[in-house]
Amino acid sequence: MDAQEKQIAFEEEAKRISNTVSKIKHRIAVFSGKGGVGKTTVAVNLAYGFHLKGFSTGILDADITGPNVPKMLGVDEDPIVLNDYMIPFEKHGVKMISMAGLLKKGQPLIWRGPMRSKVINQFLADVVWEELDYLIADLPPGTGDEILSIAQQMKPDFAVIVTTPQQVSVIDAERAVNMARELKIPFIGIVENMSTLLCPHCRKEIGLFGKGGGQELAKEMNIQFLGSIPIDTDICALSDNGTPFILEKPDSEASKACKSIVDFITTQLNKQS
Repeated sequence: MDAQEKQIAFEEEAKRISNTVSKIKHRIAVFSGKGGVGKTTVAVNLAYGFHLKGFSTGILDADITGPNVPKMLGVDEDPIVLNDYMIPFEKHGVKMISMAGLLKKGQPLIWRGPMRSKVINQFLADVVWEELDYLIADLPPGTGDEILSIAQQMKPDFAVIVTTPQQVSVIDAERAVNMARELKIPFIGIVENMSTLLCPHCRKEIGLFGKGGGQELAKEMNIQFLGSIPIDTDICALSDNGTPFILEKPDSEASKACKSIVDFITTQLNKQS
């Protein structure tokens, strides 16, 4: 492929991406400064929180080298390709696309940044999302190429930064907030995940990873604190079994926290509209 052919292919892909994005009313990027903070769990349950409110919703698993969304939804199938376009999976009423469906079990993806960004472009250009109210992108931890690609191509209007209360996580979350600002994402909010554990015996709150670090960071950086999601011992088992906890335990404190975050984001974006 010569330079002219590459330019034509690039322009055609850009048009397909623009067409996709034009059909999605709101686009939310969920990311974190570091791994292990429950970012994917938050992204998945927020997506189903929007679905429970009656919105058409999709999840784009943008963690190309560590795609975990299908596991949390119990999806273990190859994607359907029709006329060079991929049909997203649909589980419990929410659409989803992920690199996991294109890899053999346990296969590592040893790609440099430009290749990973190319996949994200394809997930926007060549997946039949149709019209959506919300598309949630679950991004890899850190501040790498995938986040740049999402910001440039998906043009998110809300960034949800996930942290735990402990300082080592908060330090990295601060970097993530600053990156969201550099990328000019209009609204930025912090979620403090795994905030406390409610003792099943005495009902006392236990701060396993400290307490209030996310809220303090939001105050210091003058951005919205979206809420705290407590530890629930059932979340791990439900995720492993492919069931979002917000569907299985709608009255749990974790589910109530997610619903409150969804309500705030919905109100904020409606004001913008």
